[in-house]
Amino acid sequence: MTPPTDSPLSTTDAASPVRERGERSTGAPGVGRLIGLDLARGLAVFGMYAVHVGPAPGRDGVIGYLMELAQGRSSALFAVLAGFAVALITGRRTPKTGSAGRQAVAKVVIRAVILMALGTGLTLTGTPVVPILAFYGLFFLLVLPLYRLGAKPLALIAAGWALVGPQLLYALKPVFGGRVFLSYGQADGPVSLFFTGGYPALTWVPFVIAGMAVARCDLAATAVRMRLALTGLALAVTGYGGSWLALRLVPGAAEAVRKAEEGPGMSSVSSVSPDSIGIFGDTPAGMLASAPHSEATLSIVAATGVAILVITACLAAMDAFPRLRRLAGPVIAVGSMSLTAYVYHIVAIWLLDTEGAAVQPLYVLLGFIASVTVLATVWSRFFRRGPLEWLMGRATGIARRIQ
Repeated sequence: MTPPTDSPLSTTDAASPVRERGERSTGAPGVGRLIGLDLARGLAVFGMYAVHVGPAPGRDGVIGYLMELAQGRSSALFAVLAGFAVALITGRRTPKTGSAGRQAVAKVVIRAVILMALGTGLTLTGTPVVPILAFYGLFFLLVLPLYRLGAKPLALIAAGWALVGPQLLYALKPVFGGRVFLSYGQADGPVSLFFTGGYPALTWVPFVIAGMAVARCDLAATAVRMRLALTGLALAVTGYGGSWLALRLVPGAAEAVRKAEEGPGMSSVSSVSPDSIGIFGDTPAGMLASAPHSEATLSIVAATGVAILVITACLAAMDAFPRLRRLAGPVIAVGSMSLTAYVYHIVAIWLLDTEGAAVQPLYVLLGFIASVTVLATVWSRFFRRGPLEWLMGRATGIARRIQ
């Protein structure tokens, strides 16, 4: 069995197949490589770029719609794919046990610690971006005790957490500094990671657990993929449709949310702005919103559904259209070294001293996308893993010493 890549953000390697115990080896196109995950991850990277250095969302036309579409959903897709990373490292269909299980757990812990340190360093640069990496590391640690569970228990836990977590966050956030998001460049340790940051664990861990549940499924089976796609569609409709209905049926809810949107620093309901009051505002009506980063249950449900749809579509497309693999090769290359691509754009924003998130001309976004695509494509022709992925692999190599 060829092991998965050592990237903390990437679960497959575009250059070599990935097979897990218990998977069929009968030549089913998507099982051996799961290359569609790297395609999904590449799209998530581009979505994050759009949020951080793209034009303002909500403008008229296709560009404004695409920028709005990327808001929150790309980071949610990243988080769901994090669940795949944990599942592949610890044994995708059949969780590893014995010394192999202990080594896998150690690898996840090492990755988590490195991501938290790297994310904290990026946060301290003061860029107009809330880096997700430190939160990502914490997510790895929080879901690790669940790695031996099957798809159904994981799905139930994700659903339960999505129902309870937002309510707890709403109740506890005033205790930890009021219903405000930290200003960019601030690091507040565990309080930020759990409650006040841009990706609070209390409401973002369900994405990761959902990704683990999907990874436990037999993704080679067409029927399973169809069920996953229908599940994703149902979740998206429930989240967005349920919010639309609730805000119109609950007296005063829509007006309360509108006022929260117009609060200090809230340029868009889809954005987390510096020193904003957040979509929660001072009213529980925000709990009915499905807008990205609203941290509400319906938002989590909807974004999870969109992420599952994107993942299943990418997996199916890579299997059904072999020629598409070559055409999508540059995007797949970016996805296969997503940690490097993510850090690259944060460092570039810092060095270029851009004005702020989601306010740049379109050519800036296109420049970021073109540069990382060229770098990833050229690099992948000579090296199996991205530079930061290689360093991560070296760092986690000590886990092999565990008996």
